[in-house]
Amino acid sequence: MYGPAHFSIDDQGEIIALVEARPFATLVAAGPSGPIAAFAPLLIERDDTGRPAALIGHLARANPFNDVVAEGARVLAIFHGPEAYVSPSFYPTKQEHGRVVPTWNYLAVEAEGAISFTREPAAIRELVTRLTDRMEAPRPGPWAVSDAPATYVDKLTNAITGIRIAIDSLQGKAKLSQNKTEPDRAGVRAHLSQSRDPLEQLLAAAMPAELPKEA
Repeated sequence: MYGPAHFSIDDQGEIIALVEARPFATLVAAGPSGPIAAFAPLLIERDDTGRPAALIGHLARANPFNDVVAEGARVLAIFHGPEAYVSPSFYPTKQEHGRVVPTWNYLAVEAEGAISFTREPAAIRELVTRLTDRMEAPRPGPWAVSDAPATYVDKLTNAITGIRIAIDSLQGKAKLSQNKTEPDRAGVRAHLSQSRDPLEQLLAAAMPAELPKEA
């Protein structure tokens, strides 16, 4: 992942929190005819020490990603946090010297690793159940896989492929105007927080009021 040091997320806990808050990922791999992509919610699977060991999820069996990407191939999973256009008009320094240009602020995580596939019914049902339980947990009266008829669930699970990506690289980037002056950062945060776009409001909330002091 490209990014100046001041945009890198060094805290693994912050990276994991972003993945868990925005689990819908873009999967990218190299196929025989060029790059291929797929989209899926992915959950973090932890090892015995609690560290992230893998990403698990599923794709429709008809998705060509399953046939084009070989077992054990390296794939990239991209998790997208809130993002927003930043206008030069957000910066107070625009009025002082005019040396400002547009940019984009965002949060993102990249995970890399080898992918494996499964079509074993019990394993797929477990994947679907874990994902459902995770996403339904915050809701009042959460829905469960067992709420649907078993024969119906079996029919649908036969139409999907389980995936597991063994994580060997997990990197995060938070481009939140850290390279700007304190007044300019405050200007960006104020404009985004007043936006009607919920994602821009989330991005404003992620911007630190103060930057860490140099050691």
